[in-house]
Amino acid sequence: MLHTLYVDMNSYFASVEQQLDSALRGRPVAVVPMKADTTSVIAASYEAKAFGVKTGVRVGDARRMCPGLILVTGNHEMYIKFHHLVAQAIDTVIPVEQVCSVDEFSCRLLGAQREATGSGGAIATAGKIKRAIAKGCGEFVRCSIGVAPNRLLAKVAADMQKPDGLTIIKSEDLPGALFGLKLIDFPGIGPRMLERLTAAGISSVQRMCELTEAELGRAWGSVIGREWYYRLRGHRLVDDIAQSPRRTIGHSHVLAPDRRGEDQARAVGVRLLTKLGQRARSLGYVADSLSMAVRFWGAARGQEFPGWDAGCRLDGVNDTPSLLRAFANLWTSKPRGCVLKLSLTLYNLTPITSATGSLFETRRDPTRLSNAMDEINRRYGSDALFPASMKDARNTAPRRIAFGNIPSLDLPDVDTPRDP
Repeated sequence: MLHTLYVDMNSYFASVEQQLDSALRGRPVAVVPMKADTTSVIAASYEAKAFGVKTGVRVGDARRMCPGLILVTGNHEMYIKFHHLVAQAIDTVIPVEQVCSVDEFSCRLLGAQREATGSGGAIATAGKIKRAIAKGCGEFVRCSIGVAPNRLLAKVAADMQKPDGLTIIKSEDLPGALFGLKLIDFPGIGPRMLERLTAAGISSVQRMCELTEAELGRAWGSVIGREWYYRLRGHRLVDDIAQSPRRTIGHSHVLAPDRRGEDQARAVGVRLLTKLGQRARSLGYVADSLSMAVRFWGAARGQEFPGWDAGCRLDGVNDTPSLLRAFANLWTSKPRGCVLKLSLTLYNLTPITSATGSLFETRRDPTRLSNAMDEINRRYGSDALFPASMKDARNTAPRRIAFGNIPSLDLPDVDTPRDP
């Protein structure tokens, strides 16, 4: 029985740009954080992908791979707006059960939708979704849809035909319907896991499916392998329904040439940390640790840029003053140099409703102050109030989207809560 329909937007950021600008349609496009050869491609259109350009490729390399490549600076506020338009379009046909990322949505099939064919079946439902997205977002914002007995297989199915594809994997066709795939095609099997599976004698999907539950458990080295045994056969497990708690919140930024000096880079760091605090409070988390990673400019071409990283403990906080004090200590210990990229991450998150309260009265005031600043920013615009030390960096590190985090438009880089 079919259970899950998975919507995967095709080359999402690049497609939105092509929808907005007719001059980009049918041409190789790369969405980038800034038009500099030292940055990396965020997204590529299918015309650019034909030349090997893909997410993560250095812009300088992408230009050599595709001489006619058009660089477009990412417009993340527009991608967020289109994300919500896509979600609304899907909801006119079938409720979105879970937003899996900025460009992926999972839906639960009900009743007649669980059958592949028929006027109300999965194929008809998928067609209605595609037409609703085209109507609400434009014909160049396309998606591929996968339908399967569980979310893992539906996601795999959505990736089997791109662009604008529709793939259905039925329970009675499992696991044979998966044999033509590569192990790396499955979410959760990255390069390291692939090495582990190869070392265990698993070199193909067919071989993986031939193993017993216990053998898969030993290959994975954990109970996760046993869970895969059932998922590959179409079973739906508990975590296909429940969302995992968030463990980290992070921001990173590649600095423009005029922002790489010590004082300018520090102001950017304050900007990033202020955004982290806003996100943590919006999501209802406090953090137990903060890490900072820095890549410095100056390495020879073709070599890795020199880097430095460090971390510090926090006492279950999410208020901006406490985070800024921790950041100041880390910055003081950082080697001096020309900063190319700065990354800040809050680790070991705990829902604020489960966190142990502070015994010290001093913790209360900064928390109330930070919440009050958030409320003023909601009413009067992002960064209406901000720490003075980030004044010169207010327009740097603009809104960005990590694919699993969909920011709200009320505050800079705050995830939009959505009930599953």
